Amino acid sequence: MPKYLLMIVEDKSAYLDDDEAQYNEIMEAHMSFNRELEELGAKNLGGEALQPSSTATFLRGTRTAGVTVVDNPGPDLKEVLGGYYLIEADDDDHARRIGERCPAPFGYIEVRPIWEFASPDA
Repeated sequence: MPKYLLMIVEDKSAYLDDDEAQYNEIMEAHMSFNRELEELGAKNLGGEALQPSSTATFLRGTRTAGVTVVDNPGPDLKEVLGGYYLIEADDDDHARRIGERCPAPFGYIEVRPIWEFASPDA
């Protein structure tokens, strides 16, 4: 089965409030989505919620002697990657329909196919 990454991209300011009821509602929506995945004929291969982008380290020139840490290259972005699910689905259309069920109350879901490369040992 092909793999897809469902990226949860949302307005980062929406999570600045300490609204416990809102947080609990969103977490319940994600728990419900996890239960729905099997019913939708997909398989959850993993996923995580990410800490705010303010906690990230941004590197340029990786795999060279000149690796540098840089300031946030997208400081004006309002919507950022906040989490993801890695799933298996039948095809692009199936993955899109699953993405329609993924919670993103303050943004959108990006559904992207994973590029499968042959193993060098194969």
